[in-house]
Amino acid sequence: MKINRKINRVYTPEIQPGFLGAGHTARPVIQGSFADSDPFILLMDDVLDKKDDEPAGGPHPHAGFETVSLLLEGEIGDEYHKMKAGDFQMMTAGSGIIHTETIENKTKMRLLQLWLNLPKKNRWATPRVQDLLNEHVPSDIQDGVKLKIYSGSLAGLTSPVKNYTPLIIAEIEMEKDKEHTVEIPANFNGFLYVLNGELRVGEDQQLLKENQVGWLNISGEDQLSELKLKSGSAGTHFVLYAGQPQGEPIVSHGPFIGDSSEDILRLYQEYRQGKMRHISSVPEEQKMKF
Repeated sequence: MKINRKINRVYTPEIQPGFLGAGHTARPVIQGSFADSDPFILLMDDVLDKKDDEPAGGPHPHAGFETVSLLLEGEIGDEYHKMKAGDFQMMTAGSGIIHTETIENKTKMRLLQLWLNLPKKNRWATPRVQDLLNEHVPSDIQDGVKLKIYSGSLAGLTSPVKNYTPLIIAEIEMEKDKEHTVEIPANFNGFLYVLNGELRVGEDQQLLKENQVGWLNISGEDQLSELKLKSGSAGTHFVLYAGQPQGEPIVSHGPFIGDSSEDILRLYQEYRQGKMRHISSVPEEQKMKF
């Protein structure tokens, strides 16, 4: 029996002041309990309109999860690593790393950064970083529908990025009044986030407007499900995130994710004692560029 996905929760994340100061705003795209969003911990839509030349950002630690970054506009990074519009990065913090994100000079930037839970067995994996350049992102354009696949497989396209947690991330643009159907695993938790325009989802054509998030219903069936999409009169541009829930509780505090409060205390101690290395110093085989 064919499983058709539909939207079962809709909300509009409110704009909040960002931590980088003037010109930085952020929308918390993921809201609610982790039990409902598993394997997604958080996703921020960061927008920066920086009007001075003072460097912003800097080094900070992470451990126990993966940061998954999609840069929609502008540039971010330092001499070791710089991202440009359309680039994608998956950084496995795993056992613990120090990461630097800097923005220098006047700039405009829009970044979607996800915190993705690691399976318990991979919680303390050796840190690694994977970069998928915009020009190498698997993509396809057919009948007014453009797909870019950053992680996983969708519509016959497969990303080269390696996953501990099975994950699909796709950016989709549809010209006005187009219909399109994609297949995703029925047991993947997923949501859509509309960047521009309007989108109708599912057989009941639930409406999602610009800046709205729509969470999909989920089934325990280990088979593919259909997700029906229809663009509005001005077209639409949105992102799709779908991942396999791990069904394991987590403890979250600051920049760290663990299985227990003892894990969090240990990670803070390791960071204070200087035991965490910068991501730029990981072995070359842990740095992958596609």
